[in-house]
Amino acid sequence: MTNDIERARKTAGELDHSSGFGNEHSSEAVPGALPVGRNAPQRAPLGLYTEQLSGSAFTEPRAHNRRSWLYRIRPSAAHPPFARIDNGSVRGAPFTETVPDPNRLRWDPLPEPAPGTDFLAGLWTLGGNGDAAQRTGMAIHLYYANSPMTDRVFSDADGELLIVPEHGGLLIRTELGLLAAQPGEVALVPRGMRFRVELLDETARGYVCENYGRPFVLPDLGPIGANGLANARDFRAPVAAYEDIERPTRVVNKFCGNLWAATYDHSPLDVVAWHGNHVPYVYDLRRFNVIGTISYDHPDPSIFTVLTSPSETPGLAGVDFVVFAPRWLVGEDTFRPPYFHRNVMSEYMGLIEGAYDAKTAGKGGFVPGGGSLHNMMSAHGPDRETFDRASAAELRPQKIDDGLAFMFETRWPVTATEQAAGATHRQRGYDNVWQGLERHFRP
Repeated sequence: MTNDIERARKTAGELDHSSGFGNEHSSEAVPGALPVGRNAPQRAPLGLYTEQLSGSAFTEPRAHNRRSWLYRIRPSAAHPPFARIDNGSVRGAPFTETVPDPNRLRWDPLPEPAPGTDFLAGLWTLGGNGDAAQRTGMAIHLYYANSPMTDRVFSDADGELLIVPEHGGLLIRTELGLLAAQPGEVALVPRGMRFRVELLDETARGYVCENYGRPFVLPDLGPIGANGLANARDFRAPVAAYEDIERPTRVVNKFCGNLWAATYDHSPLDVVAWHGNHVPYVYDLRRFNVIGTISYDHPDPSIFTVLTSPSETPGLAGVDFVVFAPRWLVGEDTFRPPYFHRNVMSEYMGLIEGAYDAKTAGKGGFVPGGGSLHNMMSAHGPDRETFDRASAAELRPQKIDDGLAFMFETRWPVTATEQAAGATHRQRGYDNVWQGLERHFRP
């Protein structure tokens, strides 16, 4: 295991990248492997096979179209039949094991897994909404791994995966190349792209948003103007790096909520050159350009949106990814933590490091690796301890730099899986954090 980590760290330290979210990237690991002037020549260079990976329908508008051309050692079609395998702790939409719960729910971090648990085996589904077969909605997963994926590759036909490391770094080997993601960064793996996860530390833990709907995009900025929030140039895409490995490789595919597998006689991560915009990315959340008040009141948390999956209704997201990054609070005569709230959207919040300014940390509280779910119209907001402290605080300029929290916000209620609803690490007394909010009204 130690040698695996050392090799992964060395590889991660030597990685090169291409920058820019949504760009038309191109890369070749061997000079001359990428065709010039056409996508599908009669004979691809260097004896490679030509293949297109489409993340959208051919006829979608150019601005929404996602596809990449791959030039690989063997075509993806060269594989034996897939067969159903056990889903383990992975679930998919529609979520029907339980009924949607209007109560506020919170969980501690996942328990430590058994030895030899890799990223895929360590995936644990908390819940979700929509229908994977109809390409609507999303799912929330967590992961806890202590072993690399060895001779095993994963792909998700149901949706793209936004991976949010909380503890331990990941080396992600994709068909298009390698990416390293540390806590404080996120990795976005497109729908249908094969990848393998190795560990940069003894263990790795974090969160995953599986987006069944339209691919994530940067949100429109409206009156903010041309700049701000997540800058496209800060997203890192891989450069071509291929495996020429002739030995059995287990390929696991998530399809309509279930896991299927086939054993190839070679590694499918064998793309020597590629170009397109259906690509994976890594983004450092600390580069998020926070927009906030410089006068009074607390702006809506939508100003913290990093990525959004649009729906057919303008302004209504299938799922938003929101980050509460280090920032200054300077609002005058303002209750500075997030206000008490009931929302038509449903919110799952996780914590990457430190503490969140609206929740009490520590044992039995909101801690890194844990998470809370506030379904639509469930009343939530600062707990009693936070309310008392913030109401009496001296309002000087305050820098929040000791925490990094995020939110998956979705237009539909999130139905918890049976394993999440009954989990031993679910906090049964979560409602108690709002007890003791006293009556202060004096007519």
